[in-house]
Amino acid sequence: MSDGNYSDVLFEDGIQEEEYASGVQLQLWKRLFEFAKVYKGSLIILVSCGIGTAMAEAAFPLITRELIDTAAAQGTDTDLAAFGVMYAGLVCVVVTSTFGFFYMAGRLQTFIGHDIRQAGFDNLQRLSFSYYDKRPVGWLMARLTSDCERLTDILAWGVLDLFWSTSLMLSITVAMLIMEPLLALLVLIAVPLLWWVSKYFQRIILLSARDVTKSNSLLTGAYNESIMGVRTTKAFVREHDNHVEFQGHSGRLYEHSMRNALQNAVYLPLVMTIGSLATAAALVHGGMELVAGALTAGTLVAFITYTRQFFEPVQILAMWLAELQMAQASAERVISLVDAEPQIRDNENVQAAISHAEPFAKESELAIDGHYRHIHRIELRNVSFHYLPEEPVLQDINLTVNQGETIAIVGATGGGKSTLVNIVCRFYEPSSGQVLINDQDYTQRSLHWLQSNLGMVLQTSHIFSGTIADNIRYGDLSATDEKLEQAARLSGAWDLIMEKEEGFQTPLGEGGHQLSAGEKQLISFARAILADPEILIMDEATSSVDTVTEQRIQEGLTEVMRGRIAFVIAHRLSTTRSADRIIVIDEGRITEQGTHQSLLTLGGHYADLYKRQRLSSAHQELLV
Repeated sequence: MSDGNYSDVLFEDGIQEEEYASGVQLQLWKRLFEFAKVYKGSLIILVSCGIGTAMAEAAFPLITRELIDTAAAQGTDTDLAAFGVMYAGLVCVVVTSTFGFFYMAGRLQTFIGHDIRQAGFDNLQRLSFSYYDKRPVGWLMARLTSDCERLTDILAWGVLDLFWSTSLMLSITVAMLIMEPLLALLVLIAVPLLWWVSKYFQRIILLSARDVTKSNSLLTGAYNESIMGVRTTKAFVREHDNHVEFQGHSGRLYEHSMRNALQNAVYLPLVMTIGSLATAAALVHGGMELVAGALTAGTLVAFITYTRQFFEPVQILAMWLAELQMAQASAERVISLVDAEPQIRDNENVQAAISHAEPFAKESELAIDGHYRHIHRIELRNVSFHYLPEEPVLQDINLTVNQGETIAIVGATGGGKSTLVNIVCRFYEPSSGQVLINDQDYTQRSLHWLQSNLGMVLQTSHIFSGTIADNIRYGDLSATDEKLEQAARLSGAWDLIMEKEEGFQTPLGEGGHQLSAGEKQLISFARAILADPEILIMDEATSSVDTVTEQRIQEGLTEVMRGRIAFVIAHRLSTTRSADRIIVIDEGRITEQGTHQSLLTLGGHYADLYKRQRLSSAHQELLV
């Protein structure tokens, strides 16, 4: 979110978070209320039930007043049955309305929570890599779980409390002013004091609530990191260190939560005390009026009842305001996620072209943005990139790749190899320079078109929950079983799959914990083949497989890469021999470029790397 109320700041642990304006932000709550407005019917019923309950509750003291005064005047001739009927009627109204607003509030809470979580999840799918670079998984999870839960609670039940309390206060105020204006003023004089107290506590409760949500997010992140890294933790016997670190997160959450609880513990009793003092003043003055004969007993009883009733919704509103402060801290984070804009997206011209384009058949020569569908040339022209201004990752990269070419990228760890292909894929855009596709700046083409033409096999392959078939079919959800089998054969995954008792229907579980790293790579490779991409990215794809499996993949690659543009980031230089061209990246620059043989003849950095790897392999063979 990038308006005047928000700016990016760094908090502890290097997490980047937005800084928010102080005080209640009406624009923020107006934005959130859009999720509730969708359910207008439920809102109208909820508000109507709240108002109906409040008005019925305000009528009870009037019946009591009439009963006492009538009984005092008429004695045994008082028609008690009539009063009983009126009382029973009001009870029916209260019971019916109470059922209605409890049911509708619960219904709204469920629906609004679903919609906010869905909106947040959908936006997470759109956001650029840079958003995730600054925010860990646990931080994001907290926004769609605990923050969202608190937010939906205040949106549903808070609306109910607001309308019920306001309606009851207004009804009681009107009744008191009509019955006894002077006594009413004694009670109402406490309202400005209550407003000042609420205003004072509003800020400090909001600030402490923000500290609680930040600490909770860090704690959730620590949970997630501990679970994901449990094998590494045990391998390095880091349990005690992790315990100490987690204890620190938990301790900070405890401190912030206790401070927030203390502030609420002071605020609410203070409101109750002010209300009690006003009630006492009304009781003393009313008693004097009763003794002087200026006030009937029924009126005094009704008025004291009203006084106590008046401060009940005041206390409810005070509690609601305190909850609002705490919920706003959650609301700020949820909305910053829901409304976050991807750093990389289609520009206005591309969006206009897509909106006016006719639907194209899959075999059409035109893409969704109206330009040529197929990719026959990629050019990087003077491309530089940096994550931080003072730390360039790539500098003055110039590279042209034509359809059918395979480019191997080698170099030291951290030299910029993966960043280069990420820029080609437009996961990031150059800090300076251009990337051209078919001689056209790729920012003038559809982002969806480009990325739907990618096939990627990464060094660490992600396996989704589901079967082997589900994971391979992720590359093309509409693929037939025949295409699935073909992709498995080309990738070298066929034998692996056939060894499983359930074959393609073998469940893999979360993260594919049943598979070795090499087996995950084969599944990922089959997935990329099934996608039938125009650009194939192999990022250290064979680093986790044995030499036999690597040979199978190489045989499959020869067929798969035919007619495509391929980028192969290689650690094992044995995989670079068949590349049409090899580029060496050192400290963010292309320092060498050529075929395997020409670079060996050159005797530069590539030749040194190749010789060292051959010596290392020979040494290992001797040891065996």
